[in-house]
Amino acid sequence: MNKPKIAFILFCCSGCFSTAMAQNALTLDSCRALALKNNKQLQVARVNKEMTGYAKKSARTQYLPKVDAVAGYTYFSREINLLSKSQKKELNSIGTTGVGKLNGDLTAGIGNQLQDLVGKGTITPEQAQQVGNIVQQFANGPMAQYAAGLGNTIGQKLVDALHTDTHNIFAGSIFVRQPIYMGGAIVAANRMADIAEEMADDNISLKNQSTLYSIDQAYWLVVSLRQKQKLAYSFRDLVKKLDNDVSKMIKQGVATRADGLKVKVRVNEADMQITQVEDGLALSKMLLCQLCGLPMNDGITLADEDKDHIDTNVAFASENNDANNNLSSRPEVRLLQKSIDLSEESTKLVRAARLPHIAFTGGYSISNPNVFNGFQKNFSGVWNVGIMVQMNVWDWNDASYKVRAAKAATSMARLELADTKEKINLQVTQNRFKVKEARKRLAMAERNIASAEENLRCAQVGFREGVMGSTEVLAAQTAWQQAQSQKIDAQVEVKLAQVGLEKALGTLQ
Repeated sequence: MNKPKIAFILFCCSGCFSTAMAQNALTLDSCRALALKNNKQLQVARVNKEMTGYAKKSARTQYLPKVDAVAGYTYFSREINLLSKSQKKELNSIGTTGVGKLNGDLTAGIGNQLQDLVGKGTITPEQAQQVGNIVQQFANGPMAQYAAGLGNTIGQKLVDALHTDTHNIFAGSIFVRQPIYMGGAIVAANRMADIAEEMADDNISLKNQSTLYSIDQAYWLVVSLRQKQKLAYSFRDLVKKLDNDVSKMIKQGVATRADGLKVKVRVNEADMQITQVEDGLALSKMLLCQLCGLPMNDGITLADEDKDHIDTNVAFASENNDANNNLSSRPEVRLLQKSIDLSEESTKLVRAARLPHIAFTGGYSISNPNVFNGFQKNFSGVWNVGIMVQMNVWDWNDASYKVRAAKAATSMARLELADTKEKINLQVTQNRFKVKEARKRLAMAERNIASAEENLRCAQVGFREGVMGSTEVLAAQTAWQQAQSQKIDAQVEVKLAQVGLEKALGTLQ
């Protein structure tokens, strides 16, 4: 393989590596997007939004008719008897009993008449005896036996007809209920469901802003610590160079050993500062990864952490907006306002309990056995329609107390909203002051940087010329480090103050 090909392959590999590194660098917007996608509290808020949507659909169904069906089977150990045992016995022998009684009455009656006729001399005793025998033969003859059997048969059929056989009972019904007027309860419940869904949206907005605020704080903390890490390395390089210079001067006899020890102590302090900054940077990156939903041990790189200067010249339009005009953009205000609306609808719902409720009812019922055409052992049913009216007559003022309690809750919500608006106005004002103060502090830090750099340059020149000692150089280096650190803090403070103002105004997107 010739050298041009090797060079081309190395160039392509280096380009791919650079592209991969650039792709791994997370910007503030990408961190925000990851956090909004993976934040658990936001996921809970989205599920809550879905839940309120289902509750809204459920409330809509209250306008529609409800249809219920019920069916059942029951076995009873004893059956219903419409006749007692003695009545059944009497009915089974009603023919024999009736004919026997009829024969007895007939024989006795005819016998008495014959005795009267014999006594009057109308007929002879022999003739009366003959007539009595004929009557006796008729009473015990086939006709009497037939009549007795027919009566017994009719009695048995009557007993069988009144036998219920209710050991096994089958029954079923379909019910239909259509609300006509429920005192406004259904309308209030649907309005409450709508408000709850809107509150779920506002809750998502609140979680979004809280997540973005936390992400911005973590992001700029990482950037700040990365800048301080580079500053710590630069400061250590300065004191190490001074340590080398002092060591040479000690060998030449123009500096004391005490001067060298002071510089070495400062070198050790610089190393300790690097360790502290690196630990803080690692922890802050772990926090950022956790907020973004990434593995906490991911070696992430931020797009702004290696920049020499953090751009703080961007001024948000909301910095000069009137807070009163932006209160509606705060999710907290919208939530409190909707809680008032929810409380008002709750009052209507409670008041509806005092008003009459009117509903249409209908249905169809079927059973086996049934009594719609006598007592029958088969399935038969009947349908029904009607109007149901329910009216609260007397409840010892329970409903009135509930209405007053609901109105009191509404008043509390209004007071809380007013208090929150006042606090938000104060919060917006405070954050505007913080932005102005942060910008002033940044301007002062930039001026201090120029003074500290000039002071350090003069100290280094004086040290090389022998007119200044190591103590003055160390003091100049420390002042330069403090000025650089203050500048980093001021830059990040401006960013965080701007984010805080956006959150206070409710415009953090």
